[in-house]
Amino acid sequence: MILRAARWATRPLHPSAENGRAGMIPYDMFDLERASEEAAAARSLERIYHKGQHKAWNGKKVLADLVEKHGGINLPPEQIEPLKRIFATIFWGELAAWKVSAELALELVPLEAKMAAVSQAHDEARHFYVLHDYLALLGYTPEKLTDAGNRIIAEIVGANSLAKKIMGMQLMVEPIALTLFQLVRQRAIEPVLCDLLAYYERDEARHVALGVNYLPELIRAMGPLELMDFYAWQVKMFMIQLDGVKELQQDFHALGFTPEEAIRLGEIKQLSAARLVVKQLPPGLPVEELVTRAVEFRMALDFPAEDTRRREQWQQALSALFFNSDRTREIQRELASAKEEHAA
Repeated sequence: MILRAARWATRPLHPSAENGRAGMIPYDMFDLERASEEAAAARSLERIYHKGQHKAWNGKKVLADLVEKHGGINLPPEQIEPLKRIFATIFWGELAAWKVSAELALELVPLEAKMAAVSQAHDEARHFYVLHDYLALLGYTPEKLTDAGNRIIAEIVGANSLAKKIMGMQLMVEPIALTLFQLVRQRAIEPVLCDLLAYYERDEARHVALGVNYLPELIRAMGPLELMDFYAWQVKMFMIQLDGVKELQQDFHALGFTPEEAIRLGEIKQLSAARLVVKQLPPGLPVEELVTRAVEFRMALDFPAEDTRRREQWQQALSALFFNSDRTREIQRELASAKEEHAA
């Protein structure tokens, strides 16, 4: 199964409309006429590749050592199925990330960005087979995802621009994975998995850095209509993610954390990464506020407080959408605090 999936992930790719030269030698990859911001981003991208080489880990050995260390998988029976369903989404997401990073390695022209994408493809291949082996220990047989999970992967893999692929994978899906990893480790849900996810987290942080450092270059090249389409797609992706959380909300509860907790933490991680991109761009649309209002609208409808009447839910939802609600302002404060801690 893994070999078939790998062949699908790395099958020959069609040249994109953005890069009609796919398959040709990109002689301009060594073009040194760059602005200082682009040069700094290029150096960061090159470091991603070398860090990936230095910190690569042997997935088979690490998993075997952890199983031996903890005496096998230790998980209450009632948590096995919820954990399998949630991490099945991560499992197939790793395959999609492998495919997208392999495509980026082919199509990106700047040498440093291409190197960073190659490093990520190497990481994602390891993440995919190791998670397969771990889930197999739980008795998981690979099967289709939930509707929202399928839609998220289809939107990213089938996106019509490299910018959307990078935004979707590096700055949206990777922070979602980091959110789930953090929650699982905080709750100490299963010892082998918690130790294993520490390896994943280090790799995923580098993958987010690829998006942060290269996406601004693609956004700066967009025209007004293309930019509007790009940001509308970003909001759409947020909404599909909320659908995914709603589909798995009972599984979240079974593992000891709430859907709201997962959404809030994921939202902060995604918007924090997006802020690192936005600060490299000239002032534009207030996308962050639009996203937070849209998320708060959905939260009021999909995850209302207990005993809230339907009419009150709609009142709260519309208020969150059209006004800068207390929760939206709280998110802004959390983002500012996260920025200050990062700077420190």
